[in-house]
Amino acid sequence: MYQLEEETEADWWDVEALYDLCFAPGRTALSSYRLRDGVPKVAELCLTLRDDTGALAAVIRYWPVRVGGARTLLLGPVAVHPTHQGEGLGALLIHESLTEARRLGWGRVLLVGDAPYYRRFGFAKMPGVLMPPPTNPDRVLGLELELGAWDGVAGEVTRDVAEDGAADPAALAP
Repeated sequence: MYQLEEETEADWWDVEALYDLCFAPGRTALSSYRLRDGVPKVAELCLTLRDDTGALAAVIRYWPVRVGGARTLLLGPVAVHPTHQGEGLGALLIHESLTEARRLGWGRVLLVGDAPYYRRFGFAKMPGVLMPPPTNPDRVLGLELELGAWDGVAGEVTRDVAEDGAADPAALAP
């Protein structure tokens, strides 16, 4: 039995520890992390999954970014504790969060990941979307939550910030 909940401030240490366990050292040096610096996450889509002992089994986060100026969701990271891998928990979090993102009015989602894994959720390569280097362009994937949401959207992926360089308070709304 698992408990699915929105991530809270009290979860921060557990979430960061799970990311440290699941990803290589230096994960925060990746280009996708630079897009998140100083930008509030989309709290309604950041989910935790705890097992019946209360231990964190899986987590997913989302951040607002801009693609060619168009507001877009950046999925990730998603992590599943090694003792729970293979149980479908990552897929559960992806499905639940994408359903909620669609309900909240978000039109498109972007991620950097393995196409063979994310293809089953509808993600496809985005050749016109340019993540900051040194991202492998074959790993830049997108999904439409609303028909036509990616039409005409291309270019550089940038932080979602206001004109003064501060985090855009409107970034939390699609």
